Amino acid sequence: MSYQMWFAFMLACWIISISPGAGAIASMSSGLNYGFRHGYWNALGLQLALLIQIGVIAAGAGVLFATTPWAFLIVKWFGVGYLLYLAYLQWKAPIQNIEISNGLQNKSRKKLIIHGFLVNLSNPKAIVFLLAVLPQFLDLTRPQPTQYAIMAMTMITIDLIVMAGYTGLASKVLRILKSPKQQKYLNRTFAGLFSGAAFLLSLVRQS
Repeated sequence: MSYQMWFAFMLACWIISISPGAGAIASMSSGLNYGFRHGYWNALGLQLALLIQIGVIAAGAGVLFATTPWAFLIVKWFGVGYLLYLAYLQWKAPIQNIEISNGLQNKSRKKLIIHGFLVNLSNPKAIVFLLAVLPQFLDLTRPQPTQYAIMAMTMITIDLIVMAGYTGLASKVLRILKSPKQQKYLNRTFAGLFSGAAFLLSLVRQS
């Protein structure tokens, strides 16, 4: 992969990561509920899933996934169900004492990692999208495993930076909340965002 090709891919990664999606919503939700330092563990789970998805494509299994209806539908509807479950939890989230400046930490790091992992892994659109994008930046005259490794490192690094921004922004919002009504409004807003993401995922069709 030439420097020019990598630079073009790097720019594409910024655009992909900044574009709002289920991962961004999950990061903001974690930042709002647990603060930045604790909520950011969710981003690690997102990247673990992304690494697996890139590995699937590098191994050639992405084509099989993208062309097998039953595999696509299973992952798709699991993703829809999981996002709706997250919407329900956010809607029912109790109003917290906002005087705790570091945010709540009633969910373990492991659970936050699993949470982010499932959000990203249960999105079949991600694999199909990556399958369409990544090969365009490959130099077929050079070893592909090395190029996929470079792309994975680039994409994960950029996504970690972007998710830090989403998580940090939401954690700052937590500090300015002063009334139960405001907290309830934000909880319901995130519930709506998760529901919206589930609806959009339900509309995804196999190419």
